Amino acid sequence: MAASRIAVDAMGGDNAPDAVVEGAIQALHQTEGELSVLLVGPEEQLHGLLASRPEAPEERLRIVDAPEAIGMGETPSTAVKQKPNSSIHQGLAAHHDDHADAFVSAGNTGAIMAASMFILQRIPGVERPSIAGFFPTLKGSSVVLDIGSNVDCKPAHLLQFARMGTVYARQVLKTDPPSVGLLNIGEEPGKGNEQVKAAHELLRDADDVHFVGNVEGGDLLFYAADIIICDGFVGNVLLKFGESMSTVLSDMCQQEMERQGLAPDEQKLVAGVLDEVREGFDPEALGGAPLLGVNGNVLVGHGRSTADVIAQMIHSARTIATENVAHALEEAFQSSSA
Repeated sequence: MAASRIAVDAMGGDNAPDAVVEGAIQALHQTEGELSVLLVGPEEQLHGLLASRPEAPEERLRIVDAPEAIGMGETPSTAVKQKPNSSIHQGLAAHHDDHADAFVSAGNTGAIMAASMFILQRIPGVERPSIAGFFPTLKGSSVVLDIGSNVDCKPAHLLQFARMGTVYARQVLKTDPPSVGLLNIGEEPGKGNEQVKAAHELLRDADDVHFVGNVEGGDLLFYAADIIICDGFVGNVLLKFGESMSTVLSDMCQQEMERQGLAPDEQKLVAGVLDEVREGFDPEALGGAPLLGVNGNVLVGHGRSTADVIAQMIHSARTIATENVAHALEEAFQSSSA
């Protein structure tokens, strides 16, 4: 049965709560009656927003009161301890208590991760839960783990990222077996620092991972593998570089078109093609990123998420919950430790 109850952090993101409420309403209008949304935030404020939106299907919207909010700039560990009534806490608690099938937030990523590990707990055997990102290629998107939640990693952590990415790709992307590549400075097994050389050996010997070897940065856009493994430091640099492409490509192309003296109609044609290409690098276009390794279904969105992105995140969270990714991860790690 499809998951139907999604808890949404109404106070998460730069455009909250207006964009979040609007996105929740969009998602409900885009889906038949089996979907419902729990808006988590200050009750009075959310009631006021809904009252100004007569198109909101109130029978499928429920408000969970959370009088506190964790700001984007707050230190995660401090905020998690000092704000137990935050929208992040209460949304995750609703998920933990089986009042929701998944939790969605475009708020403080560190706080979401810390609170998820505290409230939902890690899946047994998982040392480092990981946020998975997506990198555009000529053949679709590759899944990248980790994209910044774990900047200092041991080789064993990289192996765990590969296992988590494999389960996600099988359950959600329906790729079986998904190929796994280790991001490195050369294709040869002996290349790289001590961390990746040791990780290469672990990945090579793992029976539950379809390891295809090292992949270089220049291979990524050509679809080097279904899943790309790296530590969070490298992954975040890669992610931020990709995000910059969504804006700089347009600027560079505009400069060149003006230099060549292209006519306005020609510029419009080129810009239209470029917009389609750059969308793959836009973090908002991709919606949220799954937090893998906690005992639940959590989707983390970009702080700039618009209403359209919030709606997409709700649909994605529903898919992750319906495919029971957390349970599949638990089974995978039980098997790997047997």
